[in-house]
Amino acid sequence: MTSRRVLVTGATGYIGGRLVPKLLEAGYEVRVIVRTPLKLRDVPWADQVEIVQGDLANLSSLEAACEGIDVLYYLVHSMGAAGDFEKAEHLAAENAAAAAASAHVSRIVYLGGLHPDTDSLSAHLRSRMEVGRILLGSGIPTVAFQAGVVIGSGSTSFEMIRHLTDVLPYMPAPKWVRNKIQPIAVRDVLYYLVEAAELPSDVNRTFDIGGPDVLRYGQMMNGYALEAGLHQRAIAALPVLTPWLASQWVNLVTPIPRNLAIPIIASLQYDCVAAEHDIDEYIPQPPGGLTSYRRAVRLALGRMRDGDVETSWRNSSIEGASSNPLPSDPDWAGHVVYTDLREKTTTAAPEALWRVIESIGGENGWYSFPLAWAVRGLMDKLVGGVGLRRGRRNPDHLHAGEVLDFWRVESIDHGSFLRLRAEMRLPGKAWLEMTVMPTEDGGAVYRQRAVFFPRGLGGRLYWAAILPFHSIIFDGMATRITATAAAESLDVSLAPA
Repeated sequence: MTSRRVLVTGATGYIGGRLVPKLLEAGYEVRVIVRTPLKLRDVPWADQVEIVQGDLANLSSLEAACEGIDVLYYLVHSMGAAGDFEKAEHLAAENAAAAAASAHVSRIVYLGGLHPDTDSLSAHLRSRMEVGRILLGSGIPTVAFQAGVVIGSGSTSFEMIRHLTDVLPYMPAPKWVRNKIQPIAVRDVLYYLVEAAELPSDVNRTFDIGGPDVLRYGQMMNGYALEAGLHQRAIAALPVLTPWLASQWVNLVTPIPRNLAIPIIASLQYDCVAAEHDIDEYIPQPPGGLTSYRRAVRLALGRMRDGDVETSWRNSSIEGASSNPLPSDPDWAGHVVYTDLREKTTTAAPEALWRVIESIGGENGWYSFPLAWAVRGLMDKLVGGVGLRRGRRNPDHLHAGEVLDFWRVESIDHGSFLRLRAEMRLPGKAWLEMTVMPTEDGGAVYRQRAVFFPRGLGGRLYWAAILPFHSIIFDGMATRITATAAAESLDVSLAPA
């Protein structure tokens, strides 16, 4: 059992969140660096790792995090970010390289993107290649894995394939559906990442990694259809669908927001096939061999059916969304703030009421005026927002920091309090709180508060426009949540012993 210490960046992301428990299983001591430690409060492995607060844009915080570390995992990238993300990624990579050198880290492991040898790469692929170049030139032995489409429950690429195939029996598609792609199962990516920590110190290079299948994108969609029990889809490649137009199409018919769809689709403009598989000379293939595409899809669908999705693209941060916690009431002085407060008393036991609250959203809906919620989600998608269909990672349990449709869990005290922060496009900032307060007779009081900080005149007009619907939406929501909890409590009390 090794006692080497590793630092994981990107632990709140899709790959990083799955890598940490694998490293723990392998016997490593794990430290993670995150900007918001609260996001990791409820993950199953939180009490098994050292969590430090820091930012890759802040060199001093990175240097402190790297102290005593043997292996640095660099798993961050700005997929979906707006603005000059290439400059931000360049700075973060340079800081990581400098901090690792200062702390005498023995190895860096980086996961980048598989790409062809061309000068016309998309901005995101170009940036990820540049990050790899910086880390490889750091003076620290570095492994830079280059992977293409990652297939696993909750991955962005898999979710895009899934929703496009589920929704469209016939798909007019861009010509890139004919491009060749070498997908890789997330389990194989994690296997290579863990094993890379023990590579010899003279290994400092890139490695292409991919699964055993080379497929056209259209074949991937139909492979998914067969595993999902659907008829194969007719796909027509149309040269008129530009990457920008295709991203608008994906934004509308899938839960993938436009800012994530654009870089994914831009990367599909090329054949993305491994040019070499030299990694076999250093790391043996996983027991049983690399996972086929169809089996990777089968495993992903099985995890989704079981509600066992460890991490998801849904929980990635949304550029431009508020990241500030809700100010406490005394701090509202000087702010324009609108609130909608509803309270309902119920005979339901507090535990039953909490179960309804914690399972809200996703397939369970929002307990009031479904059409209004659907329309609001569609409006958000049309203006490039996240929409309502991001769903939730687990049907019954919520963790701080994770996504719930077009909200994010900002704070949760299991059994008593839930605060959601809005991530839809709004002229201001909005939160929704739900509180359970036990009563002396064994029932509970349900307290629901919506809070809105308007931005400018547009924010004030927005609140005025939706005010007439509050009695329908918010009051109906409070009424149905308490009624559902009461009915569930009654069912439990009448059940035979």
